Amino acid sequence: MTKGTPSMGKRSKKVTHIKCRRCGRVAFNVSKGYCAACGFGRSKRLRSYAWSSRKINRTRLPLR
Repeated sequence: MTKGTPSMGKRSKKVTHIKCRRCGRVAFNVSKGYCAACGFGRSKRLRSYAWSSRKINRTRLPLR
């Protein structure tokens, strides 16, 4: 096998994320063992941040 461009296409065959048991989104990282969307596997609480919602008139609104 060569070490240049043809071998770079063989690197992305692995599955990084599978379906999460808690939120159902395809965001559970297999190698890290936690969900990027809801935080399952890392904490009992649901992952949510203030910067992920829009702020209108100094009050938080959910994303569209």
